[in-house]
Amino acid sequence: MAEITTQTTVTAESVLGLRAVSVTYPTPSGPVEAVRGVTLDVPNRGLTVLAGPSGSGKSTLLRVLALLDKPTEGQVLLRDRELGGLDAGELRRLRRSRIALVYQNPAENLFDYLTVAENLRAAAQLADRPDPGEELLEQLGLPGTGGWRIRSLSGGQQQRLALACTLAMGCEVVLADEPTSQLDARSADLVLDALRRVTALDVPVVVASHDERLRSGADTLVWLRDGELTAIEGAGR
Repeated sequence: MAEITTQTTVTAESVLGLRAVSVTYPTPSGPVEAVRGVTLDVPNRGLTVLAGPSGSGKSTLLRVLALLDKPTEGQVLLRDRELGGLDAGELRRLRRSRIALVYQNPAENLFDYLTVAENLRAAAQLADRPDPGEELLEQLGLPGTGGWRIRSLSGGQQQRLALACTLAMGCEVVLADEPTSQLDARSADLVLDALRRVTALDVPVVVASHDERLRSGADTLVWLRDGELTAIEGAGR
């Protein structure tokens, strides 16, 4: 179990922080504690991977970091700000402008009735930012696809476009839930490459994943078991 700190701000080297966070869900058979007393600082650079067996709390923790689920106990911090007192509208604004989540199913991340370029433009407009144009598509390995419909893209290309959309929004950190789990090996490799391209643009990425290739390429590896943080390897130690 990680040592719990009383510090109430994240360090200068961190983008997100958790302080003694627990998450309990009600079920017909009684409450289930999905996350228990996790304290963690997420580095403001590189790739952080949340790893562990099924049911270890990876996806729950990612949803807490993405401001989609509120912890039952503990604090969530963005830079030097504690977020517990924010209402739903304020949290939604933060998700639009500073924190982005890429879902496991590629189709859930995009508007299928828009072209590739229109999806990027819509993401930028959501955060009141200018149209990023073709340059962002080239940076994420999708040159020449601006006029394509989403159904013309492979699953791996859709996930790369979803990552491009997070950059179009100008988010400070990108979170992804099992982004390679529904892809074949070749498409998964392309998504891994895209994640590295995002971190090379100085945008930190946090991924919950079973994928050994993601774990082996992580700058920081966070191990969870039965809802508890058991070890941190790499830059986030």
